Amino acid sequence: MSDIPEIDDQNRTEIEAALFRKLVGHLRKYPEVQNIDLMNLAYFCRNCFSKWYVSEAGSRGIALDYDQAREIIYGMPFPEYKAKYQGKASDEQLQQFGKSQGKATE
Repeated sequence: MSDIPEIDDQNRTEIEAALFRKLVGHLRKYPEVQNIDLMNLAYFCRNCFSKWYVSEAGSRGIALDYDQAREIIYGMPFPEYKAKYQGKASDEQLQQFGKSQGKATE
């Protein structure tokens, strides 16, 4: 790599964890940014984060279900979030979403 300083594993993990918390906080701060738009533009959304959270917890022997992970990511139970913030997807959004389905990462 170029002039990037060496970062030990402990600091790298702590930096990445802090970055993740800031990203989740940013998504919570801007609930008007719809999941379908995130999926269409970046191929991930809050629900993807929730699925990844469940997967990573499980790989560490922590029993966490999808709804619990969504509450962690959304900052509230998903049905409450959905009622407050989730708008109905337009036909154009749904069409774009259909085109991008294969690009979402696991």
